[in-house]
Amino acid sequence: MSDTDARARSQQLVEQLNTLWRVGESEPTAPSSFPRRLLDLIRTRLLRRQETFNSAAVQYINESVRPLELAIDEYKTARDDVRRFQEALAARERRMEALIDALRTEHAEIRTSLGVLQQATHNLGSVVSGFSRTESGSVTPAAVPATSSSVETLSHKYVGFEDAFRGSSEDIEQRLRDYVPTFAGASDVLDIGCGRGEFLALLREGGITARGIDLNDAMVAVCREKGFEATKADALSYLRGVPRGSLGGLFAAQVVEHLEPAYLTRLLEVAFEALRPGAPIVLETINPACWFAFFESFIRDITHVRPLHPDTLKFLLIASGFQQIEIRYRVPYPEHDKLQPLPASAALGDAVDTINANVEKINRLLFTHLDYAAVARRA
Repeated sequence: MSDTDARARSQQLVEQLNTLWRVGESEPTAPSSFPRRLLDLIRTRLLRRQETFNSAAVQYINESVRPLELAIDEYKTARDDVRRFQEALAARERRMEALIDALRTEHAEIRTSLGVLQQATHNLGSVVSGFSRTESGSVTPAAVPATSSSVETLSHKYVGFEDAFRGSSEDIEQRLRDYVPTFAGASDVLDIGCGRGEFLALLREGGITARGIDLNDAMVAVCREKGFEATKADALSYLRGVPRGSLGGLFAAQVVEHLEPAYLTRLLEVAFEALRPGAPIVLETINPACWFAFFESFIRDITHVRPLHPDTLKFLLIASGFQQIEIRYRVPYPEHDKLQPLPASAALGDAVDTINANVEKINRLLFTHLDYAAVARRA
């Protein structure tokens, strides 16, 4: 029932009360008739108290209805004002969210540009320092590295790329923390492709001695500024130069996808020789079995060479002599972003089961874990 209908019904009931409150009201009869005298006697002697009560009740209702109607009108006005205020707040919140999203985008762009500028400045400082030493006779011009090459240009820009797409150092440290227990009790761990030194920081925190290598000058400079032992070196050449069985562990996160197959195969063979018996090796990479990871992460990075299926990397480790191979899937795709199954329905019956089975198959192909790590030990 609408508010208007309810008010009309209430007024109708009040009018009936005002008309019918007298008890025993009847059609007028002759004054001298016996029924009239009897009715007057009943009203006077028996129903007077009832009529008095009815009169008071009707009077109270009449006096209460009008203020109540006014209060209802005031409530409706206030309710409408509140609704308009809520709508205005919601519109303002939407505008603020759009503004915040725009600010986040601008902040990310500024952070990327700042990272590139910082590394470019660092490289320029190294060049200026090199020329200064040349002028003082400490070195010859031929010893100064050529920083104008495309490799050097990519070197400092790649730091900004890491910040923008892989995440901040704090984010990466949090993601890599789970690997530290694998190296518990180890020493002389080598981090291949150490990047900005996130895992080196975690190992140092755990009391595990480690050093890193990277081909990127800017990355090595960042690590050294943090106090880590880091060297610019090619992984294969570096491992060939260390004594046999001298390493207590080897770690490489998001590295193997940058390597050609022949290079990776030889690298695993040389790593086997460089590690001590029982030493762990951990290789984390993008999971190409997840289509989202392949199309959103793998092909975005222009330095990626070839994706590695978990079965492929496991086979290569076994073929290189490693044992206790374990594939650890990491970074699951958010459940709320996956395709959602239909609720059970008696009407649709088997059709719902079929649709949900297909949804599950698509989720396994498109939206599984984004990364995985192959963990093994040297025999």
